[in-house]
Amino acid sequence: MKRIVILLLIIIGLYFIYDQFTRFDGFGSENNNTQAAGIEDVDLIKVNISSVSTTIITEDRKDVKVVYNGKEKLIVRELGDTIEVSIKHKGLGWFDWYPFSEKKKVNIYIPENYDRNMHISLGSGNLHFSGQSQSKPVKLEELTLDIGSGNMNLKNMIINQFEQNVASGNVEINSLTTTIGSFDLSSGNLNVKKYTGAIEANVSSGELNFQVAKLSDSIDIEVSSGDVGLDLPNNADFTLDGDANSGDITCDLPLTSKVQHKHSIKGKHGSGKYNIDLDVSSGDIHIH
Repeated sequence: MKRIVILLLIIIGLYFIYDQFTRFDGFGSENNNTQAAGIEDVDLIKVNISSVSTTIITEDRKDVKVVYNGKEKLIVRELGDTIEVSIKHKGLGWFDWYPFSEKKKVNIYIPENYDRNMHISLGSGNLHFSGQSQSKPVKLEELTLDIGSGNMNLKNMIINQFEQNVASGNVEINSLTTTIGSFDLSSGNLNVKKYTGAIEANVSSGELNFQVAKLSDSIDIEVSSGDVGLDLPNNADFTLDGDANSGDITCDLPLTSKVQHKHSIKGKHGSGKYNIDLDVSSGDIHIH
């Protein structure tokens, strides 16, 4: 048994030495891969990256430029109406847990007037994507986000169709306007501020908080285990139907036609125009 442990330590040690030598070029500086692709006639930008911190930046440009500071091979290619961005890991990619992998960063620069579709898939790592300001947001037809494990930070966006799937991690969204937003969180926390649009949310385990800037459509939230906080405008018009199999439901906003039991609440606020359906198997719901 001791021999196996010693052999494993030797292998890991040799890899770390190899990693340090391959991480730097002959002048002692870290490899820096940069590639670009034209955006004309492109309807979709696909990003498929793992174990990297990814930042998407909008600026005044006419192409997509990608800058990667790691040693793996950066691939940016055009396939018909699609630009694909990926990183080809080497054979020892299973060492990505090593702390040096935390330093791997990708900056993706896209035209500020690009308004079509983006699909972003991160096996693990962090994502930062924001518009320049609330008055100059990112505008897209469709944005789909899939994250296996990591953190996501989005800000200043107007998206016609928004979909996010996070297996494990934390999601922070500030200022998002959409026709319909789909949120799926297996484990972790989802905090959304200044939101406008329909909401379809499913949380297996974690905490969900929505601050709705303007109630303009229906809300449907299901939580298997966790807590829900829903901050609504005082002038919101909605019909509420909330159920918690195990937990409490509270509503700070005054309701007409109110029917409340220990684990459920129904009622109307304002004209009752939009439906709000909340279902929690285990946890608490707080509407305020």
